[in-house]
Amino acid sequence: MIETDPAAPTFSFPRSARLRQPSEFQAAFAEGRRLHGTCFRLHVRPHPAGRARLGVSVSRRVDLRAVVRNRIKRLAREVFRHAAPGLAPGDYVLVAKREAAAALRAGNAAAVREELRRLFARCPSLKPGEAGGTMPASTPDAADALAPPSSDS
Repeated sequence: MIETDPAAPTFSFPRSARLRQPSEFQAAFAEGRRLHGTCFRLHVRPHPAGRARLGVSVSRRVDLRAVVRNRIKRLAREVFRHAAPGLAPGDYVLVAKREAAAALRAGNAAAVREELRRLFARCPSLKPGEAGGTMPASTPDAADALAPPSSDS
């Protein structure tokens, strides 16, 4: 029987650290803030409770070969696992671009890892999102000022 050292680091990526439901991905796309890189687009949807969770989307448009798509996902999970302790709780969705597959096919996995590290390092600089829309929330005083004058005379 193989004995494991309880003090040894674990290299797993637990289910609680993953986005699994399509609705979770859709919420991150709809409500999240975006960061763009050469090989990836990152959608960040912060929420105060919980932990940092990752979802990775690599379509067949990125590369037809599943081997390459799966390698992109493994690299993304590895970098996220190391970056997660320094990230705010929220949902992080990575969308791969064709350039990620091209870099891996060219044997440049280090450049892909470095870009992922840079994207995750830029996450704390994101401004908090508004409640929705581009117009500022109206205040009761502003609503009164815009109301037509009453004819109580």
